[in-house]
This record gives sequence, structure tokens and C-alpha cells, in this order.
Amino acid sequence: MDKQLVLVVEDNETNMRLVRRVLEFRGFRTMAATTGEEGVALAVAHQPAVVLMDVQLPGMDGVEALSELRSQPGTKDIPVVALTAFALKQDRERLAQAGFDAYLSKPVDVNELSAQVQRFCEARLGT
Repeated sequence: MDKQLVLVVEDNETNMRLVRRVLEFRGFRTMAATTGEEGVALAVAHQPAVVLMDVQLPGMDGVEALSELRSQPGTKDIPVVALTAFALKQDRERLAQAGFDAYLSKPVDVNELSAQVQRFCEARLGT
């Protein structure tokens, strides 16, 4: 099976490095963006299996970027997981209402990160 591509949209270099290293260690290919605009452009161009989206980004934030992805035929069905430091129940509900498929709070639990990405990749492949 080909390695699945995961797009990580995160403006914090330390968080980006951690997430990409964990995913690459677990056998995924990764691609990085540091802004919402760049993330949308990469998702449209490369059709990743999953997008991990920081909610607080400079310029277009994660919620706006998600909205843009959902509005385009080629990216509307790509699972998008929110990465956020917001950990309260109402934050989780707000992100679900915005259309995120799942939620990971920071600091990211590396096992939960890998498991969630794996589940979405398997669901997209129909396995």
C-alpha cells in the first residue's frame, strides 16, 4: 500500500516538527503549510488523505481554511482534524459545528495523533 499523504497546517515550528516526525515514523508521508492560504492551495493541488489544521493561524485561520476546503469539489470530502490549544468542551463543540471531522488538543498525544490519522486513512481507502 502506498504511504498516505497527510497535510499539516501549523504555524508553530516546534509543533510542526513533532507532528511530522511522529507521522513519518509511523509510515505516513507529510506535507507542511504554515498559513491557511498555503494549506488550502496544497490541499487542492495534492489531495492529501487527511489534513491536520491548526485553528489559530496568521491571516486565514483554521476555521476559514476549513470553510474554503469544504466549498471546493476536490477537497470537500477530505477529513480535516483541528489542532488546538483550546481544550474546553464548548471549544470542541464549536469546532465540530464549524465542520471539523475530529479534534486533537495541544500538546498533541502522539499515540492519539497516529491512531486518528490511521483511522481516517483506512476509512478513505475503504479498509
